[in-house]
Order: sequence, then C-alpha cells, then structure tokens
Amino acid sequence: MSVNFELQAEPRADQGKGASRRLRRAGKLPAIVYGGGKDPVAITLDHNAVWLSLAHEAFYSHILTLKMDGKSERVILRDLQRHPVKQMVLHMDLQRVTDDQTLKVHVPLHFINEESCVGVKTGGGMISHQAVEVEVECLPKDLPEFIEVDVAALNVGDSLHLSQIQLPEGVSIVALAQGPDHDLPVVSVLKTRGGSSAEASEGEGEGEA
Repeated sequence: MSVNFELQAEPRADQGKGASRRLRRAGKLPAIVYGGGKDPVAITLDHNAVWLSLAHEAFYSHILTLKMDGKSERVILRDLQRHPVKQMVLHMDLQRVTDDQTLKVHVPLHFINEESCVGVKTGGGMISHQAVEVEVECLPKDLPEFIEVDVAALNVGDSLHLSQIQLPEGVSIVALAQGPDHDLPVVSVLKTRGGSSAEASEGEGEGEA
C-alpha cells in the first residue's frame, strides 16, 4: 500500500552551528532543499514529526511532499545526519524532483517465498542475503518503494544476481551499467553444516549396510 509523507517546513534565515543548536533545542531540525533548477533554500522541520516518519522504510525511497509558505514541492531524501548517541537527527538534505529528470535512489529489496524456497524446504539450506537494497535509476513516476526478489526456485548452492532481479518498467539498476563485474549476488542458499535431512538418511542407510 502506498504511503504519502508530508513535511511541513519553514524558511531558515539564521545559519551556522550556533543557530542550528538553538533550533535543535527548540525541537526543530535544520535542513536544506536544493536542485530542480532552483537555488538551495535553508529550512527547518519539526524534529519529532520527521523522527516518526523515519520509522517507515518507504520514507527513504519515497517521493515526499514538502510544504512551505503555502506552496508544495516534491522532494526525496538525499542525506541524513544522525546523532552518534542520542535518538536525534542533526541535519537533512532534500532534493527537489522534476518530472523529466531521472533519479538515482537506493530502494529496499523485499525477499519473498523464503519459507517455500526449494533449497530450504527440501535441501535443508539456509537463506543468506548479500544485499538489502539496490541503487536504481528511473523517472520519478516509475520510482518503486521496494523491489521484490522471489527466491522460491533457488536450490542449495544457487545465487540470484542483480541482473536476475525482475524490475518494474522504466527502472534500471545503476551497478549493471558499470559492466559484468558489478553483477553481484544479492541472495544465496547456503548448505548448512549438518546437510539436508535426505543426506543424513542416506548416510545412516550406508552405515547399516
């Protein structure tokens, strides 16, 4: 189900470390919005509202609505600076989105049919994830919130690579444009130490003979 995120912003005149500290003490989050053929604008956001949104996976790969001075802009999250200890965001970078400009965004991978995977169900194997997200390039209208990776047909010893992911129309994987050496595995089915139950049964039968 699609989720819509709205960020209420105010323009920020005072800048610098001192001004940012004062904003944070007041429960505000300093940020900047740039791109889209316009000048960068320093803004402030409500920290708690942003913090709650960060709990949603889709927030990181979704087109967000930024509202300020009675106007709305579409943006994506470009950078996020967190406090090393406290549950606090220190700064955010937002990039404006235009219909005709392609985006490069990291999108989460959702692995499906793990329980019914051949290598797990009949081979006694174990699923191993080599990646949990992938950088894609597409127009804003084609940006997926996540990409499903079906592992049902994988057997023990099999791996599924970037080039084997079924992508939505209009979406490409950035790494694959860099050559075959970048066609890395994203998920594998590993053989467990004990082997499959079938192998164990065969071993017992051989011992009895």
